[in-house]
This record gives sequence, C-alpha cells and structure tokens, in this order.
Amino acid sequence: MQLLFFVVLYPIFWFISILPFRLLYILSDGIYLLIYYVLGYRKKTVRNNLALALPHLSEKERLVIEKKSFQHLCDMFLEMIKTMSISKKEIEKRFVFTNMDLYHNEEKKGKSIALMIAHYASYEWVISMNHYITFGGYAIYKRIKNKHFDKLVKDIRSKFKAYLITTKETKHVIENNEKKGVLGIYGFASDQSPRPTENMYWYQFMGIETPIHIGAELLAKRYDMNVLFLKVKKVKRGYYEGTFEVLTNDVRSIPDFKLSEQFMDKVEQQILEAPEFYLWTHKRWKHKRKD
Repeated sequence: MQLLFFVVLYPIFWFISILPFRLLYILSDGIYLLIYYVLGYRKKTVRNNLALALPHLSEKERLVIEKKSFQHLCDMFLEMIKTMSISKKEIEKRFVFTNMDLYHNEEKKGKSIALMIAHYASYEWVISMNHYITFGGYAIYKRIKNKHFDKLVKDIRSKFKAYLITTKETKHVIENNEKKGVLGIYGFASDQSPRPTENMYWYQFMGIETPIHIGAELLAKRYDMNVLFLKVKKVKRGYYEGTFEVLTNDVRSIPDFKLSEQFMDKVEQQILEAPEFYLWTHKRWKHKRKD
C-alpha cells in the first residue's frame, strides 16, 4: 500500500516541482481556498493557538493572521515540493544568508556547531546553506512513516549535501563523528512540543507555561559545540533571508536550561514580529502541568 501511494503521488509531485514559480503560487492560492474554506484543515487548532499566544490582539486581527498563516503554509508546502527540481542558482537567489562571514568565523574555531532554528518562514530551504559551508551538514528530522517518501526526502536533501538523521540516530551520529574527528553542523528545530515525559522542562513560551525541548542544549554541552541561532525572515513571496546569531562559544559555562530558554525567547521575538509565518497547525500548548 505504501508503494502504491508513492507511485500515484510521485508523478504529481514531480509535475508540481517543474512548474514556474508564477504557476506554483497560482496553484498554492487554489489549495489555500480548498484547505481553508472547504476542508477547514486544522482551523480550530490554529485559532486556539492564536488566541492563547496573542491574546492582546482583537479577534479580527487574529483572523487576518490566521488566513495569512494558511496561505503561507500552502506556499511552503509547494516550495518544499519545488526543491525536487530547483537549481542551485535558483535556491541561492531565493534564500539569502545575510552574514555567512559570521558562520565561517565559527567554523574556524574548530568545534562542531549546533544550529537552532524554528518552524518559521522557510525552514525547509535552510538546507541551501550547505553550498557555503565546509563542515558536514546534518538535519535532524522525524522519520516519515512511508519509507518510499522518506527515501525521497533524503535523496532531495543529499542533492544539497545535507544528511538527514532521525532524533534517535542523532546522539550516535554525533558521537561517531567526534571520535573520528569529523566536524559537523547539526540543525535542531526545537520549538515544537516534546513528547510527554515525567521530567519535562517547563518554560513560559508566548506567555504560556509549556514543556520545551532541551535535547539540543544537552548534546551541545556533552560534545562542547558552539551554538548558533538562525533567524529566518520572509522578504516577499518565495524569497527569504537567514541571519546567524551566536548564542554561545562556551556552552558548558551556561547554567542548565538557560540556553534552551534563550532559544525560545528568540523564537517568541521572531513570532511577534510577523506571526503569520509561524507553524500554528501544531498543537504546541497541548500539555498541562499537573499540580
């Protein structure tokens, strides 16, 4: 069944990927009308999230953000498919890193790098940075249940010299690289809700007490990695900018959990600047602390 599903959808995805961007966004507008007005895909989740995170805005203002967020979601989904056939020249034009000199200075320090990013704007096209770096680039992701689509995603990323590793593989890969003296940059999208455990770390994100991921911080401390934050900005439709910020070059000197808190504060600031480009369809505040 997985193979049949893949065989049916792959030609459609490939056709979409070779569309000019002008037609791609016309298609995106049509998909937006379908999923928002007809199917109502996760509309309730988005509306609840916006009410929780942005209570200072009026219902009318949040509705505007809601619609824009769905429009952006459709754009981002089709841009992800476009990655199948996009050229190096095209993606470098559409995703610009404003301060690669800062990143290159970090590489010269001779330590692996933990790159912390949010599910904001175009986190998919961050893989284009592998054209500019000398370290091995590793993106940590959640394995796709359909093994054929999982392989497709890995093949697409490998075109950009990016290695996909699952959350379960991360520690093993980093440890092996450290033993071999292989320096790498590891991308952690750590802003979404973690799996519930008894010892979850709680923090105020968007004014709401919620558990946050601390895995990136723990691994950075264990293997003494420098830590960067990548702030992504949507300049206009189909065009993005990424700006690196140094969080620390001495991770082991930072009090426990402070780095994770600092990252979430950066994400919150980014969201408040333009909330329509955040991934609101995820149930970010679903966990409640028990007394």
